[in-house]
Amino acid sequence: KAAKPRPKPAKRTGKVPARRAQRVQAPPPRRRRRATPGDVRNEILRLGGSRGPRCYDQLTRAAGAFQRDHERDAIRILRPLREELPESPSVRELLGLSLYRDGKFTAAAKELEEYVRMTGSVEQHPVLMDCYRAQRRWKRVDDLWRDLAATSPPPEIATEGRIVAAGALADRGRVTDALRLLGRREGKVTRPREYHLRLWYALGDLEERAGNLPRARALFDRVRAHDAGFADVAERLAALA
Repeated sequence: KAAKPRPKPAKRTGKVPARRAQRVQAPPPRRRRRATPGDVRNEILRLGGSRGPRCYDQLTRAAGAFQRDHERDAIRILRPLREELPESPSVRELLGLSLYRDGKFTAAAKELEEYVRMTGSVEQHPVLMDCYRAQRRWKRVDDLWRDLAATSPPPEIATEGRIVAAGALADRGRVTDALRLLGRREGKVTRPREYHLRLWYALGDLEERAGNLPRARALFDRVRAHDAGFADVAERLAALA
């Protein structure tokens, strides 16, 4: 089944000069019901006509490659499929996520912008924000964060967007503002989920950058208490000992 996995953060390489983006004023994006494998199959069969079954098989193979962390294989399959089905949101989305994983942030942003245009969904806004963060297009990051926050998205998507927005503030030297943005959602959590750990880890990283080492240690220790194997939290704690 051509399910839609969540992307892993890509490793950024180099810096791309910032570009000015003039935002067209429009209503905030609407929330879209998450597509099921059946929805995706029907979409591809409808758009592909007689070629639909073959196109769906290609998309399924690309999704499998993506899930196995073989994003370049996924890209190789998806690029010709995009040319064949240019109005397929599912193809655009998976190609955008694969390009993001491969560190091709400009190309990934182009595909994910098309996905947003076609669907009105904010589901991939955090990834799209991170693409623009890598390009140092700060205004676009800020605009997307406002659009995302205006839709009251699910907490895991809102948290990912908040982490990227805070990181973009810190990249501009606004560490205090970044800490304030993340700190608003730290709170007490009885049964933390992965997105809570990601927020605490990101907050710990910012506290360390700000020189608040005891606070950073407390946050990293909080993450480790719930998942000792989370990212490099053990190494971060050892470095702060």
